[in-house]
Amino acid sequence: MTVQRSDLEDKLKEIQEVIDDTSVGARNIGVAAAIAVVVVILLVYLMGRRKGRKGSAQVEIYRLG
Repeated sequence: MTVQRSDLEDKLKEIQEVIDDTSVGARNIGVAAAIAVVVVILLVYLMGRRKGRKGSAQVEIYRLG
């Protein structure tokens, strides 16, 4: 059995298509994860601002001596 140049080219094209599909899928997942992280950080920031309104913090000062 001999391997022709066209056989190798066809197989390499198949492999390249699989690699391209995988990289596009991974890129989409990465973008979605980055967006989710930004949304979570924004929500935590906004919730922290609501909890920290003026007058909500009470500081007690004791004078010793």
